[in-house]
Amino acid sequence: MPYSSLKKTRWSFGSERGERAQRETSASAQAGLIELRDVSLRFVNYTDKQYSLKRAALDLLLRRESRAPSSEFWALSNITLKIAAGDRVGVVGGNGAGKSTLLRLLAKIYPPTAGQVEIRGSVAPLIEMGAGFNPELSGHDNIILNGAMLGFSRSQMLTKVDPIHEFTGLREFAEMPLKYYSSGMYMRLAFAIATEVSPDILLIDESLGVGDAAFQEKAKNRIRSLLDRTRVVVLVSHDLDTVRQLCTRGLWIQQGRLVADGPIDRIVDLYYESVASASP
Repeated sequence: MPYSSLKKTRWSFGSERGERAQRETSASAQAGLIELRDVSLRFVNYTDKQYSLKRAALDLLLRRESRAPSSEFWALSNITLKIAAGDRVGVVGGNGAGKSTLLRLLAKIYPPTAGQVEIRGSVAPLIEMGAGFNPELSGHDNIILNGAMLGFSRSQMLTKVDPIHEFTGLREFAEMPLKYYSSGMYMRLAFAIATEVSPDILLIDESLGVGDAAFQEKAKNRIRSLLDRTRVVVLVSHDLDTVRQLCTRGLWIQQGRLVADGPIDRIVDLYYESVASASP
């Protein structure tokens, strides 16, 4: 384990609109909308699949020291970085490097095990889109439901229904229960809802691969439009050509550590060189 004693963990989120206006000063801009200071995240894997609640209760009753065997690994280790307004950040690295884990940390899904995380502004994560859908409800009702989960009122979401249907081309299926949608229709609707917002910080995880080729191009154009309305973008994708097109800054994550941080072209080139040198 890389730490003999864990540091105190601190989360700080500011989402109130009044507070946000006060933070939009030159000092705040210099501080950055996202700051991670020596952040680490540990996962614990319990290897005994037969360890049951009944066995745990008996161990407690009989005061037996019989804990379920487990192992741990550090998904992120000692990450320190600052992302300021205007940054368009692409995160690159191999499978299991910690890229998506970093996004989930920024989206408040995972709290850090150690270190400090500060997020200033509203956050819209395009991660596991459609996770809050109810398959028994219609497409229209799921638009309202997902809007509520994103913090929008019913009246606000009703103004977004037509633009969402126009973008997806699913207007004729609006009253059909979602359980009858194809996987492509499902993802198109989820993508359209998630991108019908204007957050301070936009987190994107492989969301550009939705739908067929024609819809993917529409999705990229919609993301480009959203970039203009968003103060910070953090994008994770294995499509490095798209990362080059949409981002100006790159982060290279390897085995949970930040290996390099700089202009996106240089970071992508360094990553390609690393992959090439590792090939037999």
